[in-house]
Amino acid sequence: MTAPTPRRTVLAAALAVAAASTTIAGPASASQGPARAARRPGRRPVEHRLWTSREHWRTGTHRGTETPISARPAVRISRPLGRTHYTDPRTGRTTTWEYATWTSPEHRPAVPATEAIVSWNARTPTGSWIQVELRATYSDGTRSPWYVMGRWASGDTDIRRTSVDGQRDGKTSVWTDTLAIDEATTGLRLVSYRLRLTLYRTPGSSRTPTVWLVGAVTSDLPDRFEVPASPIGPTRELHVPRYSQHTHIGQYPEYDNGGEAWCSPTSSQMVVEYWGRRPKAADLAWVDPAFEDPQVCHAARHTYDYQYEGCGNWPFNTAYAATYRGLAAVVTRLVSLTELERLVHAGIPAITSQSFMAEELTGAGYGTAGHLMTVVGFTPSGDVIANDPAAHTNSDVRRVYRRREWENIWLRTKRYDANGKVRGGTGGVCYIFWPARPTPLQRRVLAGVGITGR
Repeated sequence: MTAPTPRRTVLAAALAVAAASTTIAGPASASQGPARAARRPGRRPVEHRLWTSREHWRTGTHRGTETPISARPAVRISRPLGRTHYTDPRTGRTTTWEYATWTSPEHRPAVPATEAIVSWNARTPTGSWIQVELRATYSDGTRSPWYVMGRWASGDTDIRRTSVDGQRDGKTSVWTDTLAIDEATTGLRLVSYRLRLTLYRTPGSSRTPTVWLVGAVTSDLPDRFEVPASPIGPTRELHVPRYSQHTHIGQYPEYDNGGEAWCSPTSSQMVVEYWGRRPKAADLAWVDPAFEDPQVCHAARHTYDYQYEGCGNWPFNTAYAATYRGLAAVVTRLVSLTELERLVHAGIPAITSQSFMAEELTGAGYGTAGHLMTVVGFTPSGDVIANDPAAHTNSDVRRVYRRREWENIWLRTKRYDANGKVRGGTGGVCYIFWPARPTPLQRRVLAGVGITGR
């Protein structure tokens, strides 16, 4: 129920600085340079661009990769470009790998952004892994370096999956999983970006990583401690499995010790199982048989970020979910509780990120610098029904939170901590998992909240 390590707190503090200096006036255009420009009314301040279809993959630049005809189109290695060495910073082991790349076309969001978060869906058999990068063009006409947004593998025997600290160019910085403008007051914005996938495998192997989806959510949210109240929408409650993070206190110190540090993988596992997927018995053989709900331990191990030293890396959680056959998943932002109600009404729960003091959320019984919970429904009066893993037992996980309180703590971009200091809010960040073949209603609702390839 708290941020798993100080790094997530550092991210929140960094974004708070940007939020504290951001006015309701929006980004500058490239021709205006860093001067402020008014935000166009009616523009959604969040955009999610995905590459996931065969047509999408064909628009990018393949260098040693291909997209075979398949029911679920993907990028794979065809003929490697060459070989390279990678020294794993966690193990110190240097290994030689073959590699190939795919680079997206340049994408220009409708609203220039202060932040970007990248998601990917892939599977990496033993002897392979991927690297995901982003390069931005700024409103002053300059470009960022290629930022590493994740070095990732489905397992942990070849490399230790990791974010990369210390990436900055004096204009933007990468904070674990989020690329953010350093000083939003200057009016500098991200006006376009490219994504690059690098696929690695053991030299001479016929195995290859398979990447079904890559994309980014970009946003330029207003500075706000309070968000407008939304009208009450449809009533529905989804039957999502309930798991407590606290039943795992002290388990597996190498994966951040269970308990309050496992809110993210516990929530992710709930929704994976809602969609009818779960690890096989053989996948759980490593877990101590005395431990309750071993699949939660499995999720923690397979979302763990060895640089961040925790399980709360947002894209690592969605990437874990998408390793299950037939699931797609992204990190995104929603702009209202109405959008979340539409998802739930279509049968799609959402894992939401929020920070709050104990007195700000009636019935929670705790305060947090960063916590994930799963929204599974809404009552007839519009209150939020959540599977909150910050419970002592599985039977206590279901909570009902007051609509107005919950809405505000989730969507705000600024807040005060117990010492009266300004901190950042996540501004509607959530994980969305859905079937790779959604129903027509689910497809329409996902498109309505911006989750669509265009």
